[in-house]
Amino acid sequence: MPTTFTLTDLVTMLRESAGEEEGVDLDGDVLDTPFIELGYDSLALLQVVGRIQRERGIEVPDDAVVDTESPRELLSLINGAAGSSAYAA
Repeated sequence: MPTTFTLTDLVTMLRESAGEEEGVDLDGDVLDTPFIELGYDSLALLQVVGRIQRERGIEVPDDAVVDTESPRELLSLINGAAGSSAYAA
């Protein structure tokens, strides 16, 4: 049964894969904050999604990833892809 990929999961992977911008509090209310304001560009997002694909088996199209602007949008994309594919967490 698929497990929902959470904001906490995403923040952890962002920190581990791409670091954390000085002065940005990823533990705050960042769900609708644009990635650019959080210090992440499309390359950083692609790195995180690549890791999600490897570790969780969730296939997310690269072109859709680069169009996401906030954690909420990326989580929706990831969880939508997880729901449409068979994977085990």
